[in-house]
Formats: sequence, C-alpha cells, structure tokens
Amino acid sequence: MTHRRSFLRLAGGAAALGSLSPLGFLGGLPTVSAEEARIGPEGVRLHAGIEPLVRLLEDTPRERVIGEVAMRLRQGVTYPELLAALLLAGVRNIQPRPVGFKFHAVLVVNSAHLASMASSDRDRWLPIFWAIDQFKSSQAQDRAQGDWTLAPVDESRVPPAHRARQAFIEAMENWDEAAADVAIAGLARTAGAHELFDLFCRLGVRDFRDIGHKAIYVANSFRTLEVIGWHHAEPVLRSLAYALLDRGNDPGNPARSDYAADRPFRSNLPRLREFPASWLAGRRSPEAARHLIDALRTASPEEAGDHVVREVRGGIAPESLFEACLAAAGERMIRAPGIVSLHAVTFTNAVLYAWTRCSDPATRRLLLLQNASFLPLFRGTPREGGVRIDDFQPLPLEATAPEQGLDEVFAEIGNDRLRACRKLLAWLETHADSDRVARAARHWIFLKGRNSHDYKFSSAVLEDLVHLGPALRHRFLASSLFYFRGPSDPDNPLTRQTQAALAS
Repeated sequence: MTHRRSFLRLAGGAAALGSLSPLGFLGGLPTVSAEEARIGPEGVRLHAGIEPLVRLLEDTPRERVIGEVAMRLRQGVTYPELLAALLLAGVRNIQPRPVGFKFHAVLVVNSAHLASMASSDRDRWLPIFWAIDQFKSSQAQDRAQGDWTLAPVDESRVPPAHRARQAFIEAMENWDEAAADVAIAGLARTAGAHELFDLFCRLGVRDFRDIGHKAIYVANSFRTLEVIGWHHAEPVLRSLAYALLDRGNDPGNPARSDYAADRPFRSNLPRLREFPASWLAGRRSPEAARHLIDALRTASPEEAGDHVVREVRGGIAPESLFEACLAAAGERMIRAPGIVSLHAVTFTNAVLYAWTRCSDPATRRLLLLQNASFLPLFRGTPREGGVRIDDFQPLPLEATAPEQGLDEVFAEIGNDRLRACRKLLAWLETHADSDRVARAARHWIFLKGRNSHDYKFSSAVLEDLVHLGPALRHRFLASSLFYFRGPSDPDNPLTRQTQAALAS
C-alpha cells in the first residue's frame, strides 16, 4: 500500500515537470459529504470505503476533475484507492458492449498503471490523470447513448456457494446473461481469484468478436484487482461476464449456431488431446519460431492450430511458439498498420499474460492454440509490400552518440515510419539497450498520446520484450514505431488543458 508520505514525495517529483504536471493544481475544493456519496437504488453499490471517491470521479465535471483528484491525493488518498475508484467508476458507468470503443476507459486502466509504475517519479502521475480524463470522455459518450449503469444484483436468484461454479459455467456456455450475472455474483463471494482467473481465461479466448478485446479485458481486470484488492471483485467480474457474452452482430445464440467467430475455438478443442504429456518441457528453438512466423503469413486459423500441434509434438517449447506469435503480431503492424493490426499485439500480450498465470493445463494449451489461430484473422490487407519482421534491413543513422541517435529515430516517426523502424533496428544492433528505448517511448506517449491505444499498445509491447530472444526482440520493438508517438505529433489535449489551468 502506498502511504501518504510516498505520495507527497511523488508529488514533489512530478512538480519538476512544471506546467506539464497535473499535480500543479492548487487551491481547495469542498470534500465529498456523506450525503453526496449516497447512491440511488438504480446503481450497484460498491465497497463502502471506496464509494465517495468513485462518486467524486463520476460527479465532478471533466474540466474540474483533475484538480479535485490532485487535492484528494494531498489529503492522503493512496495510489491503490485512486486506481480502484477509476476502475470501478468505469465498470459502474460504461456499458462493456461492444468491448472496445468507449469501454477503453476501463480496458486502459491497467495499461496506465503499468506505464505509471515503469515511469520516473517525475512522470508518475501523468498516465493516471490521463486515464481519469479518458473516463470522463467515455462517461459522456455513454450518457449520450442511453446512460447505461451496472444494476444491483438480483439477490433472490444468487445460487448458494456449492452451486455457484456450475451455475456460472452453464450460464456462460448457454450465453444466458441473466443467469450468468447472478451466478458470478455468488461465485465472486465464495471462490478465490486463481479459480476464477482460470475460468475467465478460457472464456476470454473462445470467440473472435470484438477483435481480441474480450481476452484483453480478462487479463487487465484481474491484473488491476491484484493491485486494488479482491474485495472489489464482484462488480468487476459482473461487468466482465456481461462483456464476454457480447454476441456482436450475430443474431442467434452462439451455443446453437455456427458463427465464424466461434469456429477456431471449436476446431481447437479436439487438438487439446493431441498435446504430449511433456509439452511444457520442450526445447527452445529460434528456428521453430521462424517457421511459425512464416506459416502465420498465409495460414488459415485451422492450419495455424495444426502447425502448433505438430511443433509441440515434435518437442518444441511453447515459449518459442509464443515468441513467434509476438513477432507475427509485430509484423502485422509493419505490413498493414492500423487499428486491427494493433490489436494483434495487445491480444497476444493478454493471452501470454494469461498463459503465464493460468494453472489449468487444458486452458493453457487452449490459450496457445487460440493465439496462433486468431492471428490470421488480424492479417488485414498488406500496405507495406513484402516486409518481413525477421529479415528487414537496418538503416544506418547519421548520429553516432546514443542519445542523438535515439532522437533521430523518434524524429523520423513524423516522416516515414518504416525508415524509423529500420533506424531503430540499426540503433539497437549497436547499443542493445531496450530499456533506453522504452523510456523514450513512454516520454513521448505521456506528452503526445491522444487515445487509449497509445497506452494499451505501448504497455503491451514494452512488457513483452522479455519473452523474445535478442534478435526478434529488437525487431519486435522496432516494429512498434508504427504506432508509437514522436516529437512531431501534437501535444495531447490534457497537456494543453493542464498548462492553461496553471497559467490562469
């Protein structure tokens, strides 16, 4: 738990940013009274200790919320408390369907947290304040679209503890929203985090609706709960279950239909039995990773699943196959840059995180298969010719000093992203310092990032570098420049708002 003294220290470090620091807001505003913190019967009640802070985020106008939150931090609100309030405000106020668009205010909370934790003291608060502003934007969109609110649980239908797990499984398999809602409420009150994580991991990858956001929500919600505390789990898991039952544009019940979004899952279920008992003890193989990267350029979802089975039966470690999935996702960004390719990266990040934390053997096999089988669905239409992540050539830099060379790389983003990508590869081949690149990338995202994908994508890329060998690690990081920010990008609106507020 972060104590007030730590917050004051961080606030002092953030003040070094001058006009860029959200903690530069001074002056007092009234505290939230008990009356103001009351919630009506139409909305779900949250844990009593966090309710006033959630109401503060919900009720304060967007143009004032940064100043209000800054004052609460000086009064002793802790980092986990603020993170909890931010997540729960989104869960209670923003409809998780489709699982994306305005709901990114919830999906991005963990990404902002990762960026904050990886930052210097000077920049520590920028991602969190950005995420607060993003929530206010999404809240306004939700109100304009009908003002959805997470309703209270129908307590009369909550199953007893000994039946909650099976009731939840049956409801999710049958795509029964009402039954799933009461079942997960009961299960959240009795089951542990690990048991529930295993259940949700399987559900997060069972269909391709919402281009991977379902798996992303599973990973990010549980990761945030690890920070803020399991006592906040029930409303989060209710929102998550509701999101996972989104049918998209398919009119019928997927349990009784044959929709394209469900076919990879159904195709891969029989393959689970084809894995050898020793599949986790396979050998690491850069060559096998390259073979899977090459296969994923043209394979169908069915062919990708078959390829994975052949490799694990041949003694290849799953780590090498995940390495290939990461690299193939990065290649999507080079060959068809855009929002769909971006989600190949963030989806793979979520699946790989789930794979490292999940304990159920069958679900772990399924996660690997689904990752490979979904990647062909992110392929898109190539716009960069035949560029391949494992053989594109570095481009020499004009600068020779490390810092100047990195400045040259990020400046090139505004001119030609492929040239920037090649220059970064040259820089990495000389200096081999991924951490320095990560610091520079985060700096420009803090100042220039304009939407949730800036934080989601960058946090995913920078986290996953450890899962790649040196050769593919440098190429994967270089590919990320197709969505990273650089000095020529305009400042984000929150930065301008903060500067104007401080100037006045």
